[in-house]
Amino acid sequence: KMVDIGDKDIVKRVGTAEGRLVLKESTLKAIASNQIKKGDVISSSKLASIGGVKATSALLPLCHQIPLTSIETDIRIEEGGLRATCTVSAFYRTGVEMEALVGVTVALLNAWDMVKYLEKDDKGQYPGTSIRDIRVVSKRKGGD
Repeated sequence: KMVDIGDKDIVKRVGTAEGRLVLKESTLKAIASNQIKKGDVISSSKLASIGGVKATSALLPLCHQIPLTSIETDIRIEEGGLRATCTVSAFYRTGVEMEALVGVTVALLNAWDMVKYLEKDDKGQYPGTSIRDIRVVSKRKGGD
């Protein structure tokens, strides 16, 4: 059953999650130089993240629908991969960490989808590509 949060106070909630997509250096160079067939990986993955955050309650059946006030996703190229960070805010009765986790996950999945043709080996597999270390890095309740 869905948890009853009706008696909880409405306060500001902020959750931040991050994760990493391990990619080949050649793929990272193609992303950086905007040479990916499907387009701009960073911008597209940020938009996908926002859509994922908004769809969290549809994906996770016991999550509450939360009136979100802010979604910010950052994706940066770093050595060996992409790092995505998603921060979600709301004034509500329950936290937004699940939304932040979904935002990061969808961003990284979108990026993988866009570059998968560059990551495949000669057998069509992804021996070095992986999504790793998805976690909540912070969760705040109350305050501004």
